[in-house]
Amino acid sequence: MSRTRTAILAALALVAGTAGAAVAAIPPDAGVAAVPCTVDYKVQNQWDSGFTAAVTVTNNSAAKSSWAVKWSYAGNQKITSGWNAKLSQSGTAATAANESYNGTLGTGSSVSFGFNGTYSGTNALPTTFTLDGVTCNVDDGGSGPGPTDPPLPGAKVDNPYAGAKVYVNPEWKAKATAETGGSRIANQPTGVWLDRIAAINGVNGGMGLRAHLDAALAQKGSDELVVQLVIYNLPGRDCAALASNGELGATEIDKYKTQYIDPIAAILADSKYAGLRIVTTVEIDSLPNLVTNVSPRATATANCDTMKANGNYIKGVGYALNKLGDAPNVYNYVDAGHHGWLGWDDNFAPSAALFKEAATAEGATIADVHGFIVNTANYSALKENHFTVNDSVGGTSVRTSKWIDWNRYVDEQSYAQAMRNQLVSIGFPSGLGMLIDTSRNGWGGPARPTGPGATTNVDTYIDGGRFDRRLNTGNWCNQSGAGLGERPQASPAAGIDAYVWMKPPGESDGSSTAIPNDEGKGFDRMCDPTYTGNPRNNNNMSGALPNAPLSGHWFSAQFQELMKNAYPAL
Repeated sequence: MSRTRTAILAALALVAGTAGAAVAAIPPDAGVAAVPCTVDYKVQNQWDSGFTAAVTVTNNSAAKSSWAVKWSYAGNQKITSGWNAKLSQSGTAATAANESYNGTLGTGSSVSFGFNGTYSGTNALPTTFTLDGVTCNVDDGGSGPGPTDPPLPGAKVDNPYAGAKVYVNPEWKAKATAETGGSRIANQPTGVWLDRIAAINGVNGGMGLRAHLDAALAQKGSDELVVQLVIYNLPGRDCAALASNGELGATEIDKYKTQYIDPIAAILADSKYAGLRIVTTVEIDSLPNLVTNVSPRATATANCDTMKANGNYIKGVGYALNKLGDAPNVYNYVDAGHHGWLGWDDNFAPSAALFKEAATAEGATIADVHGFIVNTANYSALKENHFTVNDSVGGTSVRTSKWIDWNRYVDEQSYAQAMRNQLVSIGFPSGLGMLIDTSRNGWGGPARPTGPGATTNVDTYIDGGRFDRRLNTGNWCNQSGAGLGERPQASPAAGIDAYVWMKPPGESDGSSTAIPNDEGKGFDRMCDPTYTGNPRNNNNMSGALPNAPLSGHWFSAQFQELMKNAYPAL
């Protein structure tokens, strides 16, 4: 909550009389015209070494066609990036000048801008501001907005999904609508996947990033609106799988930076899109692979060993967070796997530490991370209602069951909340938010259990009661029996910013057989329904649907199955 402070400065006398004249007392009933300008400076968010500030300037003198606000800091604060103004700094002296689109400032009108900055020691509030050389009244400066203060234009909010609509991708909507029964969900918001360089400008006549953002502006109207983007093109991408291999080789980090991230960042920084809330899901599957699929693990792959050795996953994620985070309306959420990947004791804390390493690489700071996302494009059940990890059968812990296999977590919500607590404990801010992808984890239909399993032993108890009907939590490709999950919604549980459909339902995870293509996508046996498995899924059958196309391509049979098994039901 903000601290309120009002000080009519002695320099106001300059506007009423000769320099050096005695300061005249301003009568209590003086109108606002007696104050040539007012500045409202708020520190909206502050952490160990940085802060976000929002400034509103009200002009009570003659109308202006351009303006410049100046102030000085008493400490070592440094402005690092800003929005809605051209910001500069020399020593302790800071200047904010108008942009081309907001130079007009009429009598009684206000203009707002903001910025991110760094500091050490104390972050003392500036005490003197001038507007075009005239000293202003300082009003309501403080540590943050009060409980009734609306967010300022361009200022970050705690939860971007709160009070906002979410962008409906017209291309996905058209595919869903064309399916029998698909109109029931065609207006649900889904993620826009930027999975190769060509996707930035559009592939095969499809919509590029600017086209999506322009469409989002049209959907926005006068409301707040979130656009969800998936940043997914690391060098050596998806080192433990083949279906979603990418176009960039293991060493092409410079190409990733200059031809992929930089163009995206430039588009997101366009002031035309400043009114959108842009959520990025940053590089799914990359960092978790560096924990579970590297030597000396039995699940190690040569490709993951290469990516750990060259550091390009860490560098790429850090660079993306740094560059994308420069735009004040961008909210970065880093992929954090899922409970059936990182929920074990030897994976959980090391993963959080690795996430922090990436968040502080290549110029990024933890301030560039708004939160984390779990279960992206996966199938892990949101909540298992018929058992907990603390249950036992006949004195035997259910953690010994084949399904749980000593995991600490049995569903995504408990995992997401625990991972959030772990991340906060190692230095991420207490306001960290989590997203859960619920696009395909409903597991409804007639096979959905209605109560606990038989207590014959731990396996009958767990298998009879679990919603997630995969053969193993390591199965990830086009899973048979899966259904649409909870519909996208904001603030569904403590620490959870939103349930989202980041993976568009109906888009394949990978082809069932090898298909020649120019998209850099290989064939992974985990997408083959006849495959008998590997150490990463405890040598179970893959559980994949047959006749699947390349990853990202439309899979009508899967879309129909997802609708049939939706929970809540359609």
